[in-house]
Amino acid sequence: MKRLISIAVSLIILAVIYSKIDFPELVAVFQNSDRVWMPVSLGMVVPLTLFTSWRLQQLMPSGSRLGFFEANRLILAASVLNMVLPSKMGDIAKAYFMKQRGHLSGTLSLSLVIFEKACDLLSLLLWCVFGLLLYEPKDWLFWLMTMAVGVGLILGICLLASRKFAYFFFIVARKIAPKKMRSKLETMQGSWGDMHDYFWRDQRQLFKITGTSIFIWFLHLLQIWFFILALKATTPFLVNLALSPLAILAGLLPLTFAGVGTRDAALVLFYQDYLDPATAAALGLLCTSRYFLPAIGGLPFLSQFLATVRTIKGSQEN
Repeated sequence: MKRLISIAVSLIILAVIYSKIDFPELVAVFQNSDRVWMPVSLGMVVPLTLFTSWRLQQLMPSGSRLGFFEANRLILAASVLNMVLPSKMGDIAKAYFMKQRGHLSGTLSLSLVIFEKACDLLSLLLWCVFGLLLYEPKDWLFWLMTMAVGVGLILGICLLASRKFAYFFFIVARKIAPKKMRSKLETMQGSWGDMHDYFWRDQRQLFKITGTSIFIWFLHLLQIWFFILALKATTPFLVNLALSPLAILAGLLPLTFAGVGTRDAALVLFYQDYLDPATAAALGLLCTSRYFLPAIGGLPFLSQFLATVRTIKGSQEN
């Protein structure tokens, strides 16, 4: 039912957006797109996947057997689940696959994936704060968003940097959270503590992973700017650094199907001074392709992983 509701919300938002756009204009935007920048921008999914897979390899403890091809298969399989699960929770499924395929213990695999997602979110917030601080002019809404994103970045850094702060945060969160969420927060608290124990033992590796995550998200935002160039539109790169992370954050809200609708509406709203509605809607479709293309590539691998898990479970039961 929740999935049906999210799909319905996506369709309603898209219906509102496209009711205000001349559809032939949208088609014309793609017909007149740059024949060089379009394949370059879409092709960015390849280096992004490769860098993300390499980072997953670097996260693994020494002596683990996760090869580069296997890491790519995990990333692509998770991309399929990210299309149907809210807030990119398909990435959490990587922990399950790594455990079932014997790469890591269950606790450590979950800790590793939680750290990976935390680095991704903090890197996105970092670029968002950087862009918003340089973005001019700011009205009250952008000042509010700058403060909100800045607070989120500081909170996330404190959670990663201080075990005591993280313990206090989860205690407070468990007290104010609904009853059905408390057990999940308790599990999350245990995994977060394990993550601290594992990653802070090697600070050089920690900063290496952090730097890689920041670079990966720079490539993500660069790809969106390439999309704008492919649509033969103009937006200053620093402005794109401020606006595109906000649109991505809107798409992470667990309200719609794979962020479709909320992300599109955010792009139309935030880029209205630089892109006409038809071009902004086209940019929304291209941004959706960032998730759709890896998901297509991951379909064969997802079925392989699910088949492996069923085989392992069957052998354990026997």
